[in-house]
Amino acid sequence: MAAQDGMVHPEVQATGLALRPMVMDDVDAVYALECSVFPHPWSRANFVDSLASGYDAWVLRGADDELAGYFLLMIALDEVHLLDVAVAAPRHGTGLGRYLLDRIVARARGLRMASILLEVRPSNERALQVYQRYGFAEIGRRKGYYPAHEGRREEAIVMRYML
Repeated sequence: MAAQDGMVHPEVQATGLALRPMVMDDVDAVYALECSVFPHPWSRANFVDSLASGYDAWVLRGADDELAGYFLLMIALDEVHLLDVAVAAPRHGTGLGRYLLDRIVARARGLRMASILLEVRPSNERALQVYQRYGFAEIGRRKGYYPAHEGRREEAIVMRYML
């Protein structure tokens, strides 16, 4: 798949993955992937509502139609809010997280946005490292933002990537 910047990402070219807009028929697979990689996943209804609200949602699928990853964006004024992004566990460490971030940045630039905002759990060390290496910077914390084990709450690290 050719990237919008004209470069071909080797991990995508080699595996025959295709990025396309998410549709309602994708929701069951997206929800299953979400549940397989996050201890506190979004509900199926969250995905349905996001699509019904017109959020910018994309899936990454292989030639066999296997779901490799996805992302959902909300556009707010001059900023893109990355609501959710995931890569299937068997594909962790293959560069697909970075590929999806490249696509997110390309979408935001194409929409003439100034920045990308996201929240991430401090306990999600893998994602936090990916975002930091990519160039996202911590801009704040949200206390008690995420549900956690045994009825507790976990704060969110708020990060921004300037375009």
